[in-house]
Amino acid sequence: MSNPGDADPTPIRDLRQLAEWFAAGSKPRDAWRVGTEHEKFGFRRSDLRAPEYQPDTPGESGIRAILEGLAAKGWEPILDRGNPIGLTRNGASVSLEPGGQFELSGAPLADLHQVEAELADHLRDTAAVAGPLGIAFAPLGFHPLARREDMPWMPKQRYAIMRDYMPRVGEMGLDMMLRTCTVQCNLDFGDEADMVEKLRLSLSLQSLATALWANSPFREGQDTGFQTLRGDVWSKTDPDRTGIPAVVFEEGFGFERFVGHVLDVPMYFVMRDGAFVDATGVSFRHFMAHGLPGRPEIHATVGDWADHVTTVFTDVRLKRFLEMRGSDVGSPAMMVAQPAFWVGLLYDDAAQKAGLELVRGWDIESLRALRAAVPRQGLEARIAGRELREVARDALAIARGGLRARGQGEERFLDPLDAIAESGITQASHWRQRLHTAWGGDVSRIFAEAEV
Repeated sequence: MSNPGDADPTPIRDLRQLAEWFAAGSKPRDAWRVGTEHEKFGFRRSDLRAPEYQPDTPGESGIRAILEGLAAKGWEPILDRGNPIGLTRNGASVSLEPGGQFELSGAPLADLHQVEAELADHLRDTAAVAGPLGIAFAPLGFHPLARREDMPWMPKQRYAIMRDYMPRVGEMGLDMMLRTCTVQCNLDFGDEADMVEKLRLSLSLQSLATALWANSPFREGQDTGFQTLRGDVWSKTDPDRTGIPAVVFEEGFGFERFVGHVLDVPMYFVMRDGAFVDATGVSFRHFMAHGLPGRPEIHATVGDWADHVTTVFTDVRLKRFLEMRGSDVGSPAMMVAQPAFWVGLLYDDAAQKAGLELVRGWDIESLRALRAAVPRQGLEARIAGRELREVARDALAIARGGLRARGQGEERFLDPLDAIAESGITQASHWRQRLHTAWGGDVSRIFAEAEV
């Protein structure tokens, strides 16, 4: 989860106000931007342990020291009860996932060349700070070695609330928090009709993206048989807020219908006076009508709504932009390929129409069945009588055409995906081959080869 934004204290008067909150994200085409987010696991070079926030061991530094080192390079710290838990600069931010996964939420940028440069700068600066502390980073979809109890917890108030709530609603919610990493991109829409097309297309193809970016075959030093263990974890996290919402594919869907869906998602918290107030299990609809149980003086605000929307974990999330959330993080080339894929499909009218034609006839039951099959089967999973690897070739051809139409020479960023679609060898397949050949069965060797 990203760092909290500025709270808007405007009282919520009616449901239309919430639909207008989403609609305010609509932008003319020349204002469309690309924002890319990517997480990675820190590890100590000495023993491959995940670094703590602030270790008790004398002479050992942790995540806090890395944040402070980056702050010295011109980033402004974000504090939680006096602890630096993030950084911000020029529209970008650095934040911490619950287990210390280090996340860059990139600035909204005009093209993929800028995305590539931003990533390179971040990785260089982070390595320059973390390296002398004996810490490095590996972008992998699921932690390949650590048990859940081995992972540290970052000192964010919201994570304490979620830590208590997750086991009530799903068997792997804590694994999602502590042991997974993703890459996602955030893209704009022109108006409500454009949002509907983009959301339907990206939800329909999100399982394809999950298969293409599969990069989490290992758990606790063992080969799990999964292509993307992270994909499986998300299916066992919290059914009230994850997956593919059927409402998106219903006739008449738009901002107001999505508001109705989000209103019934249970809340995690509200923030008042710099502190998080536990609101777990209460729907936002109930909160609007009755206040919080035991705290009827707390009334719903637009800022509460904005925070609540960030706790809806659908495979594609609608905010004031669209977030593509289905991919394991991977190599730097795969990090940039992720926004390239979606920009190619969604930022050119002809490509978007071709994409919608590609998925025509895929109903919600088929999409959900595909989503369930992909974590193990990857590109061998099937939909509408076709193997995903075949669908991938078509989708990539459409995306390449969309990038070509932009005229900015961005097509090269799709090259790693073309190689996967042609060979069928995903990042997960590559690591599995290494495990059973050069590594001699030792999963720990992945850190040296995945390090960025």
